[in-house]
Formats: sequence, C-alpha cells, structure tokens
Amino acid sequence: MRRIAAILWVALGMGILGIAGGTAVAGAAPTVVGTVRLWAAPDRTRVVFPLSGPADHTLFTLAHPARVVLDLRHARFGRGFAVPRLPAGVVTAIRKAPRRNGELRVVLDVRGPVRPRSFLLPPGGGRGYRLVVDLMRGAAARPGPVKRAASRGGLRRAVVIAIDPGHGGEDPGARGPRGTREKDVTLAIARRLAVLVDRQPGMRAVLTRRGDYYVGLRQRMAIARKAKADLFVSLHADAYRNRRARGASVYILSQRGASSEAARWLARSENASDRVGGVDLEDKGPMLASVLLDLSQNATLEASMEAARDVLDRLGRVGRVHRRRVEQAGFVVLKSPDVPSMLIETAFISNPHEERELRSRAYQSRIARAVLRGIRDYFVKRAPAGTRFATREHVITSGETLSGIARRYRVSLRRLRVANGLDGGHIEVGEVLRIPRAAGGST
Repeated sequence: MRRIAAILWVALGMGILGIAGGTAVAGAAPTVVGTVRLWAAPDRTRVVFPLSGPADHTLFTLAHPARVVLDLRHARFGRGFAVPRLPAGVVTAIRKAPRRNGELRVVLDVRGPVRPRSFLLPPGGGRGYRLVVDLMRGAAARPGPVKRAASRGGLRRAVVIAIDPGHGGEDPGARGPRGTREKDVTLAIARRLAVLVDRQPGMRAVLTRRGDYYVGLRQRMAIARKAKADLFVSLHADAYRNRRARGASVYILSQRGASSEAARWLARSENASDRVGGVDLEDKGPMLASVLLDLSQNATLEASMEAARDVLDRLGRVGRVHRRRVEQAGFVVLKSPDVPSMLIETAFISNPHEERELRSRAYQSRIARAVLRGIRDYFVKRAPAGTRFATREHVITSGETLSGIARRYRVSLRRLRVANGLDGGHIEVGEVLRIPRAAGGST
C-alpha cells in the first residue's frame, strides 16, 4: 500500500495524473471553447461546451441573484463563439469574459436554486471533447409525481402507455443522407402516437421526453415504472451502411439481457426495498427474491412478445417490414422486469427513400396509427385487471361503426347487438357498449 501511495504521489508531482476534467500542459496551446448549446428538460437544463481538448474547470453557485459560475483554466473562446437562443428552462442569460490569469469565466443566470454537476465527455461519434453542465432544479421547483388518471366513478382506470422517443438533446442518433436526425423524427412520431393514444377510450399516454433534451436510458425505464405503465414503446430509426436496407423492425429484450438485469437488481442493495410486479422484495430472502424476479421477468417477456407481434403485424399492413418476426436484443430501455416493453425501428433513416418518408407528416401519422392499432389489439386480448379493457366496455367515438367495433373485439355482430339490446346498427357518439366475450373464438 505504501508503495502504491508513493507511486501516486510521484505521478501527481510529474503531472501524469490529471484532475477535474483534464490538466493543461504548461506551454501548450490553450483549449478553444466553441459555441455553447442548451437543452431544457422538465427537471433540468443541460449546457454543453464544445472544447478543442480537455481542460481543468471549477463550478460553483452564487445567490442573490441566483447564478452558476464556470471557470475554465488555460482556455480561450473561439472566434465563432456565440450565445444561442435560450430554450425555456432555468437559464435566463449567459455572460462570459476572459480573466487575467488565463482563465475564462462563464456565468449562467438562473431562475432560482439549482444543483449543478459537470463532467467531460471524450471525443466520439464525430464530435470532439465536450464539457457538460447539468443544472438540476431545486427540490421546490421539481415537477410532481405522475399520477394515474382515474376513469369515471374511479372504478376503472385507463391502461398507461409509456412512449419513448429515442435519443434527444446532444445525442442526435443516426443521420440520414440529407441530414435528417433520428432524434427529431422519433419525437415527431411519438407526439402523434401520444395524441392517438389519449384519444382512445381507456388509454393514456406518458412521454419519456416532450422536447429536444436527453434522457438517460435507465431514467426512461424509471419514468415508465413511476407512471405504472402497462406497456413501454421505444421509437427509433434504423441505420445501416448498405443504403438499400429498408423496412420496420420490432425488438424485445433477449433472455441474456434479462438474466444480466436480474443479476444487477439482486446485487444492488438499494433495490432490496423495491417492488417488482407489485410484490415487495424487502422482506424476502435472496433465493425467494430471485425466484419472484425470475417469474416476473418471464411473464413480462411473454407479454412483450405478444404485444410486439401485434404491432409488427399492423406495421406490415401499412408498409414494408425488415424482418417478419420479432427480434430480441439486450437494449437497456427494454430491461424493466415488470413492464412489457418493445423497441420499434420505424424505418431505415440511412435509406434515401425511407429518409424522405420519415420526414413526411403523412408517413409519421401512418406509423403512429399502425402502432396504436397493434397496442389496441394486444390489450383487447390481454387486458390488465381493473381497466376498461378488462371490463369489456367501449365508448363510441366519431366515425366508428358497430361492425367495425365487433371486428376489433373479435366478437360476432349478432352477439354485440344482443349484449346491448340493439335492433339495428344505429349507435351514438359517447354511448358505452358492453363487449361480450367471444364464444369459442368466434368473430
């Protein structure tokens, strides 16, 4: 131990080891700071400073008025440095100035108390070094917890669909030949899908992000679990070096991914008091907790596969599919042990034709409608207890027909009429229909 400590002291004295984001070498050219970029999320604002290389930095807060101060050592502003238009968030103004000692100072004026944190990202994905500053809202300014929307009378709840637009903020995802960014098309499709879900009687949508900001992969899972989602749908756009590749794909979690996640849950002490599938693991021994988690994951994977097949079937009716079966992979966002989850590659953004389609509102709407129909097909067959789907009630919306409702729920038109005392086919918008169970699989 003494020898290790001595080596560390020598390394520090020689400047071999750097601290606080990198140590500038004496006599080297100063680090150049590019134009700052900002993204505002509901719980934080992310500020990104592009850098020509690593740089030491200091971050601290001041009050009256509230502000965050960033000092960069041995650095200079680039010629094209500019303060961008500020998004709606905690930052109200950005001020900058060089200091006598070779430091740069950037002051972020904020609306109130924030908790800042910073980290340096190494080069990658065609981008250089980036210093990231996250400004977390104070506890008093945080949005409240998501609550389930109760149905009329408080007896039947809506099924909750967590819709996850992939990427966001400083993570643009894949780019098409014309420069289309994956993060933009996934958000556009997600917003259209959320509108359709909310219009569907007995359904409610929860978006993991509502704007152009980044949400961590596990945070997306956490948002879905906090909302008590019945289904998690992550939207993406595929890319491949062969630009002729095309078509939609649907993925669920692989068995290997499920096993690694189970091990992670059981190894982390803070999950001992968590709930999985509605079961509290706090008072369970390691063996019983492992069995319960395994049962929950198996049921979740089975439901995920069934829902994914329904969605893939609907996507195949409105366009080309890349694979005619549901694929399995270890995507992090699919690893929730008790929320059925799927990841949809809506098209190949690397394909010039499909890139044009992804930019089209008509195509975005077509994909959103197909996904909704697949989700609806799944819940008609596998309704969670206590939901409107489970009680087999349907509220008639504009444009619906009795025969169309019968086909959706896979019951005969005659049985639907008998169950609701209807002589003909006339129905009224807002009327509630009782949906009988299909007899012997009859449609």
